[in-house]
Amino acid sequence: MSKIKYMKMAIREAEKGIRAGHGGPFGSVIVKDGKVISKGHNHVIQKQDATCHGEMEAIRKASKKLHTFDLSGCELYTTGEPCPMCLGAILWSNISKVYYGCNVVDTEEIGFRDKAFYELDKSTFVQELGREECLKLYEEYKNIKDKQNY
Repeated sequence: MSKIKYMKMAIREAEKGIRAGHGGPFGSVIVKDGKVISKGHNHVIQKQDATCHGEMEAIRKASKKLHTFDLSGCELYTTGEPCPMCLGAILWSNISKVYYGCNVVDTEEIGFRDKAFYELDKSTFVQELGREECLKLYEEYKNIKDKQNY
């Protein structure tokens, strides 16, 4: 199947979500070795959960289906350029390639504020606290021998 066909699947997934009132026009498809692994669309309004973006939903489903958090070799097709949260999840899950339809400017023009997150000065609300105690926790984790079966 061609890349454009996967993007059309992401578009159909987004249409399904907006027509059902689930959330914004964001749909995603995850593909591995030419096979569709999962689909997801924005469920922010339906689930009242700010993390339920289309990419996040597709990643959760793909991880569950493949029984792993490591999605190496997978490609993600999504209707909008991933926001910082989704981009973080994409990087953490090792997705190999992302294709998106609309960019951050397009998304801003329909009322979303993704651009603001790229320009954010987090020092106004993020502060280090309890570092010494947390370092002990990190040390405990560091000493676990077999983290794969943890």
